[in-house]
Amino acid sequence: MRLRNKPWAVKLVNDHPEAVLQDPDPDVKINWNERFTDFSRPLEIEVGSGKGKFITEKAKAHPERNYVAIELQTTAAGIILRTKLEEKLDNLQILRGDAALLAKYFGESVCDVLYLNFSDPWPKARHEKRRLTYKSFLDQYKTVLKDEGHLEFKTDNAGLYGYSLQSMNNYGMHFDFVSVDLHHEAPEILANNVETEYEHKFSSKGNPIYAVWGNFRV
Repeated sequence: MRLRNKPWAVKLVNDHPEAVLQDPDPDVKINWNERFTDFSRPLEIEVGSGKGKFITEKAKAHPERNYVAIELQTTAAGIILRTKLEEKLDNLQILRGDAALLAKYFGESVCDVLYLNFSDPWPKARHEKRRLTYKSFLDQYKTVLKDEGHLEFKTDNAGLYGYSLQSMNNYGMHFDFVSVDLHHEAPEILANNVETEYEHKFSSKGNPIYAVWGNFRV
């Protein structure tokens, strides 16, 4: 969803380069050690963070882990940043950039968990390559995830779920968990589940939430 431009958000982002990386040059290695107090801690990345409810709650609940929110929209980055500053989340960084360059931004085998939460379904066939579960994006995730790392995907869109399951399977991913109704099928998962804005909206109406946890282990 495209957010309306908010001048305050743009100014806030521009005023805090220590917290937000904006369109970093993919050919210049990012020094993550300078952006986190301790980059050796486990790292979790959310691709397409929206307004940031999920990633900020995760960062608040787990100060022993590092988090990166990736967003294309400056307004969304500003909304996430505002929460980061209010909650003093030193373990959260925001990257305003393109997920297609993920491996350039992070390098190999640095990420423990990668989240895809309620991504744009891009339903038209001609837009298939823009879907965040298209094979070129899976290449990026495989590169940045550690051998023992995994990907967590959630959506309310049945079409995107079906496509993603097939795309991941064709890519050779191993599935640890698959659900067509997360909030009714998996109480053990829900015990530690953090909802996004979309998840709360749709699940509260009784709509099914589709989920896949997978890994790239050989």
